[in-house]
Amino acid sequence: MISDLYRKLLDREESLSLVGLGYVGMPIAVAFAKHLNVIGYDLNAEKIALYRSGVDPTNEVGNDAIRATTVEFTADETRLRAAKFHIVAVPTPVNDDHTPDLSPVEGASEILGRNLTRGSVVVFESTVYPGVTEEVCVPILERASGLKCGIDFKIGYSPERINPGDKVHRLETIKKIVSGMDEETLDCVAKVYEIVVAAGVHRAESIKVAEAAKVIENSQRDINIAFMNELSIIFNKMGIDTKSVLEAAGTKWNFLPFYPGLVGGHCIGVDPYYLTYKAEMLGYHSQIILSGRRINDDMGKYVAENVVKHLIAAEKPVRNAKVAILGFTFKENCPDTRNTRIIDIDRELREYGITPVIADPAADAAEAERLYGIRFADLAEIKGMDAVVLAVAHTQFRALTMEDTDAMFGPGQKVLLDLKGLLDRKAYEAAGYIYWRL
Repeated sequence: MISDLYRKLLDREESLSLVGLGYVGMPIAVAFAKHLNVIGYDLNAEKIALYRSGVDPTNEVGNDAIRATTVEFTADETRLRAAKFHIVAVPTPVNDDHTPDLSPVEGASEILGRNLTRGSVVVFESTVYPGVTEEVCVPILERASGLKCGIDFKIGYSPERINPGDKVHRLETIKKIVSGMDEETLDCVAKVYEIVVAAGVHRAESIKVAEAAKVIENSQRDINIAFMNELSIIFNKMGIDTKSVLEAAGTKWNFLPFYPGLVGGHCIGVDPYYLTYKAEMLGYHSQIILSGRRINDDMGKYVAENVVKHLIAAEKPVRNAKVAILGFTFKENCPDTRNTRIIDIDRELREYGITPVIADPAADAAEAERLYGIRFADLAEIKGMDAVVLAVAHTQFRALTMEDTDAMFGPGQKVLLDLKGLLDRKAYEAAGYIYWRL
């Protein structure tokens, strides 16, 4: 049924579709469009209008690449009927109670199912716990399409590994895990991804193995960062600089280079909850994974507490103190503010009667206002501050000089919290700053 789909895609007799054109789906669509006919679908008509006008709101590939691509950007779901190889790349967030929110992937399956044709291959890229593709998505596809999986269409799973904002580790340079419901599907999926992934593919033995591999990649990273955060808390109590300790320990060949920080975004701070949720369903309560999550989830509160402590040390009133936060995105040089943990600092400071001023020249300002009610200040407006929290390592902030930083403060001792350790601690302390970092 699908043995010749790979050839037909290359010969442009058949088309490939991307369902979901965000930070993950859009770069995939653009990459495949260099070799195949690609239909890029997203239900967000405003986003589609931006792509059609040559604007890349994600900054992942840039406006020039969007203008040059041959991707057919559409918000018309019926255009999916013109494709035979479908890639679903929608987010999989968690609810407020940290349980998986499968509604985006369920909704995408419903839309695709309504427009699925016989002989199609559907590959999911969304991060899920083992079993979701076959036990949740397939029944929706079957019900919406009236087709039978394994007879009328085939499924596969290939977890996304794109790192938003990273210009080095891209789709093309990261080995791709691929899987399929049978050998024929696996071979087709592997060959299609090999068209764009220069680093090659790893053929997982089953869809569940591929799902599990993805969810533990970020769980492992989350645990390692949690360990660093715990070390930071301990060493700060000891009066020892954590960054200096890690630099010393890092001289050993097998010491892993992780650092403390706020863990946000759509993967590291989310994926562990998918794994522990499935474990709970099977009667196992996670020990290590959830402990790491608790530490990381509390780091915004910990930072805010240290803002207050250092304001007191500087003999400045806490209530109505003028505090600036530089950076709001979940990571550096990326406009995405969804699931940023900087909001935890903001909310905790408000509990102390402090309304922070937030500046982020790299962030999607409209998104931040819509999601959090946050309006950014211009960096030039940051003046007369009692304390400044340098929260995100944007290139613009790395370029700050001491003269730039001095201009942000008002009278009295300057309190600077450099969460990412971007600045020269000794120089700022010598200049009379109260300097603190994770």
